[in-house]
Amino acid sequence: MMKRTIIAPLLILLGVYLLLNIGGTASTGAIFATFWPTLFVIPLGLFFHWMYFSLVGRKGVGLLIPGGILLTAGIVSQIASLFDSWEVMWPGFILAVAAGLFEFYWFGSRNKWLLIPINILTVLSLLFFIAFSIAPVLSYLVIIQPIIAILLVLGGIWLIGGQRKHG
Repeated sequence: MMKRTIIAPLLILLGVYLLLNIGGTASTGAIFATFWPTLFVIPLGLFFHWMYFSLVGRKGVGLLIPGGILLTAGIVSQIASLFDSWEVMWPGFILAVAAGLFEFYWFGSRNKWLLIPINILTVLSLLFFIAFSIAPVLSYLVIIQPIIAILLVLGGIWLIGGQRKHG
């Protein structure tokens, strides 16, 4: 049963990769270069979670901090690696620290002071996600800017002309 839960996601990811890589080369190096987070980082994060939930119990709540960080960073790295979007996904590493601390808060003693760095890191990460995701969209503004400028000028002229007729 344990082999199936480990091998099944790897087979699915490899199949999706091969489907998306039609016409490309699927060498061993290319597969490792694409799936290194799934092969190394995510299993380590899951291992820390498994240690806490099955072996150590409540005494080892500190295992959840590196577990949450590694799991979240692995997911972020895998998404960035698959879609070649490192310039957009890097704030996920800030979110990874917030996720590790949140797990420590949730399963630990629920010290309310932990919520301060958790919220700061989460908001900072979301702001960077928004800022770096909107930047490519704003680059299209250069193309649309003259049209917007002309519409604004015509709208202003229309408002001025419209007030004279009614005034």
